[in-house]
Formats: sequence, C-alpha cells, structure tokens
Amino acid sequence: MAKIRTVTLCADDYGLSYGVSAGILEALRAGRLSAVSVLTNGPRWPAMGTELLRGGFDADIGLHFNLTLGGPLSVMPLFAPNGRFPEISEVVRGAMRKKLPLKEIRAEIDRQIDRFEAVMGRPPDFVDGHQHVQALPGIREALFDALAERKLEGKCWLRDSGDAPHRIFWRGGPVKKALIVRGLSSGFRRMARRRGFVVNDGFAGYSDFNPGQDYARQFAGFLSAPGRRHLIMCHPGHVDEDLRAQDPVTVTREQELAFLLSPRFAEMLESRRFILGRLSVAAGQCNTTAEKSIAAR
Repeated sequence: MAKIRTVTLCADDYGLSYGVSAGILEALRAGRLSAVSVLTNGPRWPAMGTELLRGGFDADIGLHFNLTLGGPLSVMPLFAPNGRFPEISEVVRGAMRKKLPLKEIRAEIDRQIDRFEAVMGRPPDFVDGHQHVQALPGIREALFDALAERKLEGKCWLRDSGDAPHRIFWRGGPVKKALIVRGLSSGFRRMARRRGFVVNDGFAGYSDFNPGQDYARQFAGFLSAPGRRHLIMCHPGHVDEDLRAQDPVTVTREQELAFLLSPRFAEMLESRRFILGRLSVAAGQCNTTAEKSIAAR
C-alpha cells in the first residue's frame, strides 16, 4: 500500500478584500486548508485578522509580505514616492541591478510584521511574499535580518518559491512562470537554511488564472512530484467590488474555492493518499497535532 504523504495547502491574499477573506474563512472552517498567508498593509487587515484569530483554526498563519499591491504602511520616498508600491517588473529589475532602497524595504518588513503581531498577538508562523518578492536578491537578506533580530530562527518557516526543474516539467501547466520564479529565487533555500530558517521542500500552485481551465485538473498536477515538505499555494475567495478594484485575478478565485469545498477535492486527496498538514509541525516548530484527514468530511 502506498505511503500516506502530508501536503501543506496555503491560501494566499487573506485580507485583500472582504470577499477573498470570507471565502478563505469558509475553506478553513471546512478543514480544507492548512496554512493562510495574510496581507497586513491594507485597510481590511485589522478586522479580518480578528476574524481569523477568533476562529482558532488548525492552520499555520503567516505574513504575505507585500511590496507590489497598494501602498506602504509609512513613507518610502525612494521605493514608493507617490505612496503606492511599484509594479512587480520594476521591483525585479531593481533587485537584479542591486538598486533597491533596502533600508526602506527593511523598515517596511518590520512594519508589516508589527501589524501582524498587533492583531494576532504573536509572530507569524511563516513568511512568504506577494508575487514572491520575499525571494528576490536583497529583499531576502533584509527579511532574514528582520526575522533574526526578532529571534525567529527555527520558529518561523519561509516559503521557497522555486522547485527542482524535473518536478516543474513533470507537473506541466505554466512551466515558464515556474521556471522564471525558480531563477529569481536561486540561492534562497541555501541562504535561508544557513541562517537557521526552515523552508519547504517542493512547491506548486502556479496558475495562469484562466477561467476556462479546469482547476481540479490543475490541482491534480500540483500533487504530482511532491517534495518531502510539499507546499501548494492557492488563491480561493469570493469576488467583490473591492477585489475588482485592486486585482485582475477574480473569477478563478471563486472556481478554486468551489473545488476546495467540493467532495471532489477530498476524494482526490484520499485517492492519492495525501492528508493536509501544517509545515510548522513537520518542521518541529509547534506541538499542535498537524495532520488531519479530510477524506471523511
């Protein structure tokens, strides 16, 4: 009989809008997620963070560090002179050319962590990045330093957004996107582990957010070629006007949520002998029981 494997399924963008947050809460209540990554720089965070805290969910709650959506929590005259974050393409160019204002970025990292802690009453279980900014050169070092100053080595896991090429090709889907992020993330895993941080081993969830595609079929690919600490990102939620005003990814959020709440999701995990689990537990960061089968739900 095939071995039962644990996978961490993380919903990104909690706090982006009320609709997105409400959808993620539905999935949490149904036991269909084992991690949630939250945006703290927007106006929705304090209220939605309180809802998340009130739920007492068996899931890792982490910071979705953000430098490309909305604006900073304080002035960043060099990075966001007009009070709005730049596009991801501009951030990538600055990182590759070593021209990012890293002092400003480090200060914004601290502000976003502080805002997380102000609501949740504790540090994040993990940190990742909106559009994978946490892995970019320069930004990654600023993040490691900020977390080390808070003595979070071994207590906070980090998302490695890259994966091995053979796994990426095996899964199919938007291979080019996954390979680009892998390239931009080069060295992140090695540096994070050297600094004392736990990272995932195996990463999937890349999508072109095409409403015409079958998300269930895509998700089956995400489960292929798993790593030892396999992490899958997803973007479920409900569409509202707040979301439409901020982000082009809309309809597919509803589709992802519908699949996660469906019997088909549970059946897929059961047939492939996967259960959901918290990466913090797999990494020995907390004592809560991590693994929970959803097949019986």
